[in-house]
Amino acid sequence: METSLQAPSARDRALFPHAEAVPPGTEPRRVLLAPITVTPSKPLTPSHLKGLLWTDVMYRATAQLAEVTYRYSPTTYHLTEQTLGFWEYLDRTVGDTDYSGLTEEGIGELYVGYRSAGQRAGVAALRTYAEAVEVHGWVHPASARVLELWAAHYARLGMHDPGLLAHQPPGLGLEEMIDLLGAAGMCLDQRAYGGPVFLDATRHGLPLRQIVEAQGRPNYLACALRELIPLAPRFDEMVLLYDRELEPDYLLLERTLSVFGATVRRVTLGRVPIDGEIRSARHGDWHDHTTGALLSMAGAEYGDPVLRLGMRLYFIAGLGQGQQQSFRHEALRQSLARAARLLSSGRITDPAPLAEVLSRHRGDHLYVNPYRLTSSLLARHRPAPSPGLLSAVYL
Repeated sequence: METSLQAPSARDRALFPHAEAVPPGTEPRRVLLAPITVTPSKPLTPSHLKGLLWTDVMYRATAQLAEVTYRYSPTTYHLTEQTLGFWEYLDRTVGDTDYSGLTEEGIGELYVGYRSAGQRAGVAALRTYAEAVEVHGWVHPASARVLELWAAHYARLGMHDPGLLAHQPPGLGLEEMIDLLGAAGMCLDQRAYGGPVFLDATRHGLPLRQIVEAQGRPNYLACALRELIPLAPRFDEMVLLYDRELEPDYLLLERTLSVFGATVRRVTLGRVPIDGEIRSARHGDWHDHTTGALLSMAGAEYGDPVLRLGMRLYFIAGLGQGQQQSFRHEALRQSLARAARLLSSGRITDPAPLAEVLSRHRGDHLYVNPYRLTSSLLARHRPAPSPGLLSAVYL
């Protein structure tokens, strides 16, 4: 019997050019990983690095068992006031500056100055920046420099780069997204009366949440909806990774995406305390805790394979999913030493096929749990991890 092929839609082809038509019933399970996107205005701190390493191990492990898309688009979130306001502040206070020689710490100090000033630019001042992003894919030189430095960190750590320097616009325009929410009965649009736009999930027992100001500025949640709603029906599972502090917004995001056909899994990660205190990067005070500083410290003693494995052992298995443990340089050094021993171990390695090993750490979901998998590497009474596992997921 002849089998017809399911061809991707025009929008799907635009979002995922690699998508191909496949016979019904033979499609691989499709997983979307969508971690919270870090604003390119400051150094990557231990909290940022923890989230990035969790996502990287989840991506690389799950990709051995399913078709995985890692959606991480700085472009989508440039439109928030936090980013556009910083760019306007730089141009107004610093002027025409060559940022190509600045460190991410140097640009981060400028960001701290912007946040401490406490002044919000008007809608008219930000409109030109927003249009440049939407129409031309423009990025301010300061943020372009930060993204360039982050790409170098990704390469040093062996992390998959999901397109830090690429122009990746969301699949929906703002008005189109609002219209879709309205058609689904999940939008309260008061702009005709001079008010804001709300995401309305009250029928699901969740509170109203403003997503667009009366002046037309979208917030982070509005940007996430523009990006994720058109992707919802394309995947068997959508995995959202985010900070614990954003739990209310991600409950709303889960409910909204489910209305548009998604099966959503939420993975909440605690931030990393410094000296027992959770600190926001907007206040600075990074000292020797930035990713660049940690890489310099570790790289002075160990090669890249040990550095990559040791960082993952510490930030995933060592710190865990919560935020109970403060960052400690000594604990990181111990993880690096353990990584060195693992890579030089003479123990018998696990003979099981890679897919079988990874499947042990999936539970009732499609994605591989990074904590369970990484912690298993440290079990004393189990075979050593196979070189295939280490190279596929950690190195």
